[in-house]
Amino acid sequence: LWAKSVEMFDLTGRVAVVTGGNGGIGLGIAKGFVGAGAKVVIAGRNPEKNAAALAELGAAAIAVRADVTVKADRDAMYAAANEAFGGVDIAVANAGISRGGRPESLPMEAWDEVIAANLTAVFATAREAHPFMKARGGGKVITVGSMYSLFSSGNLTPYSASKGGVVQLTKSLAIAWAQDNIQVNCILPGWIETEMTLPAKTRAPGFNEAIVART
Repeated sequence: LWAKSVEMFDLTGRVAVVTGGNGGIGLGIAKGFVGAGAKVVIAGRNPEKNAAALAELGAAAIAVRADVTVKADRDAMYAAANEAFGGVDIAVANAGISRGGRPESLPMEAWDEVIAANLTAVFATAREAHPFMKARGGGKVITVGSMYSLFSSGNLTPYSASKGGVVQLTKSLAIAWAQDNIQVNCILPGWIETEMTLPAKTRAPGFNEAIVART
């Protein structure tokens, strides 16, 4: 039974692209892929973090400096995967940002920035993976929502809205691309301490207790 379960998760010969793969949840996913035998391309904006992540991932991975809100960077990300490993089988649209504050005083620029990174870029990342996957007979797209996709937050309005949108985007893409043998699924992590989430613990009194109550 154990051997059978290992076979189910064998990704030997598969190529995965993970945005925001140089830290936090993205790096954890990249490690899982490498452990299952996949070749992995991690994309991140910070070259130092990219290099540190590669030191953990080993020779099965490469890194591309990329801002997922920039089309030229996304093009470079997929071109690197195609050149190094011959295509793309899995795309994980994990990169995201958060901006906090009361909605009545939140600058519109903060709203635009979060929606661009967390929703528009997720759509673009998936959309631009489609031709590579279709050429290989199918693939997997994984989007990353959040517990805030479901119950939201009064101090994280753009983040909550973007992650709720990711859930509906995922459903739409799954329906559209089923005919191409491309499965699209969304994961909704609970509270995970990462470089992005850790500051929330110091900003909000009682934050830990609230998280425990909701997870």
